[in-house]
Amino acid sequence: MRTPYLAGNWKMNLDRRAALDLVSALREHVGDRTDVDVAVAPPFVYLDEIARALAGSRVAVGAQNMCDEPSGAFTGEVSGAMLVDVGASFVILGHSERRHVYGETDDLVATKVGAALSAGLDVILCVGETIQEREAGETEAVVRRHLTQGLRDVAREDMRRVTIAYEPVWAIGTGHNATPEQAGEVHQYLRGLLEGLHGAAVAEATRIQYGGSVKPANVAELMAVDDVDGALVGGASLSPDSFLPIVDLGR
Repeated sequence: MRTPYLAGNWKMNLDRRAALDLVSALREHVGDRTDVDVAVAPPFVYLDEIARALAGSRVAVGAQNMCDEPSGAFTGEVSGAMLVDVGASFVILGHSERRHVYGETDDLVATKVGAALSAGLDVILCVGETIQEREAGETEAVVRRHLTQGLRDVAREDMRRVTIAYEPVWAIGTGHNATPEQAGEVHQYLRGLLEGLHGAAVAEATRIQYGGSVKPANVAELMAVDDVDGALVGGASLSPDSFLPIVDLGR
């Protein structure tokens, strides 16, 4: 049985006070529950303080991105070792905004995945198609490329440290989420790909989150789908009023 995994990706939102208020409420709400795994990914500048505020709790802290290099003359970048040093335990890689806004390629994402694991970070690897790709019938081809390329350097024994997040780009921040049937079809396909890459045991154990306009009103029906193991939540993770109900309904 895969434990549901609900992670909040704050993107470039919140100020220091609002961030601390949010994690204080989240820490109290989650308590010592073991029926769900909960995480937040703040902006880099708040990582250290948020990690301190959540130290010893059941809420994990991670980053939204990282550099593929361990150190050097890379102005504006942050290494995996730096993230670990300030308390991060995971990193989100391959998010559609990194791919489509900043031009990150499958090759770069794959290199980052390897660098993250080497630095001691767990990984949430994002995959997903645009509306144009879906309408052209290319959904499976796109997520297959994202998955297989993103995992190209990941050994079977390291797959326990990887979570997959299916994020249809056309549903991110648009208010239009995939139906449970649409999400289930892609999640089932991804699990089949995982079995082909690393065997049935790894495929059965790997958690696949859904991301794309997840909110309290739809998380329960999405989580009821067999191969949906959690959610990567954007805007609804920015407030206790919306994120705490998602934590409860996403169990």
